[in-house]
Amino acid sequence: MKLLFLTPGTGSYYCGVCMRDNALAKQLCLMGHDAVLLPLYLPLTLEETAVSPESPVLFGGLNVYLQQRFPWFRKAPAWLDRWLDHPKLLKWLGRFSGMTQGTDTAAITLSMLQGEGGAQNREIDKLVRWILQGERPDVIWLSTGLLGGVARRLRRETGVPVFCSLQGEDSFLDGLPEPWKTQAWAEMGLRLSELDGVVAPSRFFAEAMEARMGWPTGKIQVIPNGMALEGYGPGAASPETPVVGYLARFIRGKGLGTFVEAFIELHRRGRVAGVRLRCAGTMIAEDAPYLEQQKELLRAEGLLELAEFLPNISREEKIHFLQSLSLLSVPASYGEAFGLYLLEAMACGVPVVQPRVAAFPEILEATGGGVLVEANTASALASAWEELLLNPSMGRTLGAAGLQSMHRDFSMPRMAARFLSLSERALVKES
Repeated sequence: MKLLFLTPGTGSYYCGVCMRDNALAKQLCLMGHDAVLLPLYLPLTLEETAVSPESPVLFGGLNVYLQQRFPWFRKAPAWLDRWLDHPKLLKWLGRFSGMTQGTDTAAITLSMLQGEGGAQNREIDKLVRWILQGERPDVIWLSTGLLGGVARRLRRETGVPVFCSLQGEDSFLDGLPEPWKTQAWAEMGLRLSELDGVVAPSRFFAEAMEARMGWPTGKIQVIPNGMALEGYGPGAASPETPVVGYLARFIRGKGLGTFVEAFIELHRRGRVAGVRLRCAGTMIAEDAPYLEQQKELLRAEGLLELAEFLPNISREEKIHFLQSLSLLSVPASYGEAFGLYLLEAMACGVPVVQPRVAAFPEILEATGGGVLVEANTASALASAWEELLLNPSMGRTLGAAGLQSMHRDFSMPRMAARFLSLSERALVKES
């Protein structure tokens, strides 16, 4: 089977969706299928080798922006269009791209969801041509619902089934200003309803998105995220001193502030001697002021020397980081669709401590790899850490359960088989 995955690139920082899609495509190739990953907007930034290094970047970020702002640019000469899509230029541009959501971002988001009715119809023409000039795929997968606007023309002009994976679109759309927010939600719901299938990484997120888009319960299927486990595993020895860890973007929404407050609370109680803090994850320029605020809080308590922050680390560095931890917590304050960082910790035999919100209870019920706290507060988190760190055997038991579950239920081969099964059923239905 030939599968085409359309995935937005970031250009400069690691993105969980990009890395998941790349690992998924690689696994499908290992299983004897032809899987191609096509980046959109900006080049992919990955922890490992790209599965499709020869793929161009379509819907180049500069062209998308200029076509939105200047209607005359939608008829720019072909040579200029090609120059603006050059991978080196887009890679350079990615160094300056952020994740802010002003009116420009809102207008582009809505326009993209409007597909052939939006400002980027020329880019859809290029995508369709690229697909038809090569070997036609059997199935096309969109890595986010925000790409739903391209599906109508893809289905009509290629004649192949189109599916979509949901990955936290609600928090992005809810951050847009009005009236674009309401319009974008309505357009996404309409466009995704036309697809051959929509999947979510957790039942929590499937039900949340069904409610937001006014769909019946059960319309969105659940395929939990998986991960490539090569290189992962427990460290050679437990940390000599207790270490609490955080692995996510350095922002408020992921709970970095709550994590730091819990660490301060744990030290004030004084029952766990010498405990250290280690944080790793994505950081871009606009995140730096918030990180400095957290460092100031630690400095004021005399704890900064016990803390370490490691932004934008490689895959090998991430594994080494995880193996150095006694436990991991990412107390995200929004409705996290999944939380791949939990799987990464459990793949190293590290227990996790999470708030009883969003997809976290679902993941921990399936894995047995950690504990939940009822309230998403620093005090509740510190209490759970304290109990776990004072009972090392409990941590080892939870870590072993999580590790076993990774190989049994959350490996990349298991996830790839589920994607393949859904794709094959669509082809049988069409025939």
